[in-house]
Amino acid sequence: MKIPLSNETKMACMTTAFLLVVTGVSRAQNTTPPPPPEKQKSMEIYGFIQTDAGYDFNQINPNWFDVVRPTQLPSYANQYGTNGNTYFSVRQTRLGFKNYFDTPLGELKTTFEFELFGTGVDAGQTTFRLRHAYAELGKFGVGQYWSPFMDIDVFPNTLEYWGPSGMVFFRNLQIRYMPIQGDTKLTFALERPGASADQGVYSDRIELKGVNTRFPLPDFSAEFRQGAKWGYVELAGIVRRINWEDQNNDQYDLSGGTFGWGLNFSTNLKLGKGDVFRGQAVYGEGIENYMNDAPVDIGIKNQLSNPTQPVKGVTLPIVGIVAFLDHTWSPKFTTSLGYSMDKISNSDAQTPDAFKRGQYAAVNLLYTPVKNVMAGVEYQYGSRDNFSDGFSSHISKVQFSFKYNFSQVFYKH
Repeated sequence: MKIPLSNETKMACMTTAFLLVVTGVSRAQNTTPPPPPEKQKSMEIYGFIQTDAGYDFNQINPNWFDVVRPTQLPSYANQYGTNGNTYFSVRQTRLGFKNYFDTPLGELKTTFEFELFGTGVDAGQTTFRLRHAYAELGKFGVGQYWSPFMDIDVFPNTLEYWGPSGMVFFRNLQIRYMPIQGDTKLTFALERPGASADQGVYSDRIELKGVNTRFPLPDFSAEFRQGAKWGYVELAGIVRRINWEDQNNDQYDLSGGTFGWGLNFSTNLKLGKGDVFRGQAVYGEGIENYMNDAPVDIGIKNQLSNPTQPVKGVTLPIVGIVAFLDHTWSPKFTTSLGYSMDKISNSDAQTPDAFKRGQYAAVNLLYTPVKNVMAGVEYQYGSRDNFSDGFSSHISKVQFSFKYNFSQVFYKH
């Protein structure tokens, strides 16, 4: 039997039903688990294993058998034996660690990276060599890293390890400030000072044995890059103070000092979808140790009419250029080809066989059959011209390389 309901009762039932539905929906919403937090990178282990095999058609310093360095080519006939040497090397192999830490001042990023290419006292050896030991927090960075005076993006996609001789290339200890970061950037840095000198024709004179260098100030460098869809342009500069003090007790006073300086203009230009032009032009005085392959910063100049200072140290002017094109044939094949040169204006008291000009060229074909695996072949050329004795030397090389990249990223929640 149906019991008639009043309008008030019907309204109450509808209200109750509505409240139950809303409450149920609300509870259902409240019990849905929240989305998982976005994962953040905390550590990355990366690097590559590379094996090089090649043939040197000409001579080069045996400590630099697997690279092209014009400064290490013979400065006189048959300085390094006879022509024609086969080589194998794994010295390009690299390992690095990047870590990311949250702090009240923002994210702290650190980089520790090394390779197996011995230099300095380890030249010619397969041994650990530090590349980067660097930390960055916000707009500040401290440690060993690329100098702001250089532009690593100019380095072409070549197999040869050392790279273009006329390129600015230097990893240095520094304190840097980066007020503008990103594709467009502005960087200032105080860098560890250092320089080398050529005593030239007076290298055996005892009067020069007690002349020692002193660096009263850090090197100051800066860079500004303007980024765009077509690539970027960058202007970098450096200024440095180099002093030397005569501590001998004789009739001469060979103490002195000078400023070194340099300007570096560089660019990457995207020429269509498959081509990138990498270029650089640099000029300066007393900046040779910032160059990829140049000898000394200071030379000796005669002033024989001066009885107390018959010679003096002077900065050596240098010009360097880089012009390379990286071309993509297909997703699996690429080519890099180009030329580089550096030239020094020598001082009059340098020896006739002192380094004056170096040239560098390379062309390759690289094949990437699958991700992280690469094989390639490359022709390399280098030449050296002496200061004033008319001697020059060159080297031609063919190199085959096999490379495997690896990277493992660890995340935190």
